[in-house]
Amino acid sequence: MTAHIPARAANTLPKHSGGEGSDLVVELGDLGPWRPKLVATDLDGTLLTSQGVVSDRTRAAMDASWAAGVPVVGVTGRGPRLLDSVRTTLGGRGVAVLAQGGFVVDLDSDEVLRTVGLPRDEAHAVIAAIEAVTGPLVIAVEDAATQSEALSPLRVQHGFDWPYPEPADLLPREHVLPDGPVLKVFLRSETLDQDELLSLALSVTDSSAAEVTHAGLGFIEVLPPGITKATGLAVALERFGVPMADVVVFGDMPNDLPMILAVNEAGGRSVAVANAHPAVKTATTHRTSGHDADGVARYLEALA
Repeated sequence: MTAHIPARAANTLPKHSGGEGSDLVVELGDLGPWRPKLVATDLDGTLLTSQGVVSDRTRAAMDASWAAGVPVVGVTGRGPRLLDSVRTTLGGRGVAVLAQGGFVVDLDSDEVLRTVGLPRDEAHAVIAAIEAVTGPLVIAVEDAATQSEALSPLRVQHGFDWPYPEPADLLPREHVLPDGPVLKVFLRSETLDQDELLSLALSVTDSSAAEVTHAGLGFIEVLPPGITKATGLAVALERFGVPMADVVVFGDMPNDLPMILAVNEAGGRSVAVANAHPAVKTATTHRTSGHDADGVARYLEALA
């Protein structure tokens, strides 16, 4: 039997609970002479407050960056069903990288620059391999066939406990995977936390089969091979003609690590908000205040 959860408002993002350090203010000091040619930032837990909104200070900093000729690119795990809300967050301009890099769109022209799905059989095989080491999991899916439809419903197994009031079709396990490809699969365990689940999943998932990550929401995500925030950001950078070395990137969770590491390797600058996951704090070269203390804005102001 299928139940349907109705959609929430299209112009808001779900709330992201503030973690430890979310309101911590970090003194930045002298940031040196280096200046970026492009700003890349995660949204939830990084750019947005715990209420899921852009503060006035952050909006002003983003506008100032654009005015100085430095584009701001949002790089998020949010699927394209939430494009309207992401568009509002970014002021309707530039390039948005969604679905951990699997869906990239030019907001000025509405041109889709990238869209990638994972075939059903391949998704099923990855799920089975992960469950072999984790035990039974509860799943949810973003159907690639409906990804461009605003607020299209997720396909969610009964018992998944989806955390947001988004549209969702609640389905028996055998009907959750659609016949066609999926944009991403969400896996939740009743016995393992998200870090433990991710570690086990990575131990049995070859990157040639799928990418696996988590965004701090209590579950992990399975994506098509090669789909990361780094490869999604690369599409945006090609659009602007900016090399990775000239990027300042902000993040807070393991799903941000690929783009953080790519920017580091190229010689750009990576910044963790104060509420970031320990792995992100270890990987980044700089720190800023928490997302409820306008951490991204404070850092951009110091660079101006």
